[in-house]
Amino acid sequence: QVQLVESGGGSVQAGGSLRLSCAASGRTFSRYHMGWFRQAPGKEREFVAVITWSGGVTYYADSVKGRFTISRDNTKNTVSLQMNSLNTVDTVVYYCAALASFTTMRVDYWGHGTQVAVTS
Repeated sequence: QVQLVESGGGSVQAGGSLRLSCAASGRTFSRYHMGWFRQAPGKEREFVAVITWSGGVTYYADSVKGRFTISRDNTKNTVSLQMNSLNTVDTVVYYCAALASFTTMRVDYWGHGTQVAVTS
């Protein structure tokens, strides 16, 4: 069992940066690939970024590539998402996820989400 709690959301002006963090409880955190997803009102949840259990491989959605960076610290059971050059389309709720599979993106656990608002 893994419980995920996101933090770091908030409001920022376009072009600015935010860093999201996700704290995980449970001794099996390091066995999971970790990811970030996001969801706008009325739309499906979409993939943002994923990092393998070891931290050795990362993968990003085209829409955030070059602007967002995912990282993890298995000693602290945390995963982070550094978001730079934010624009108004990034205004959505961001969810942390523990993935059982890197290839299928099957999510075993979700966080409750944190809101990001980018103002012009």
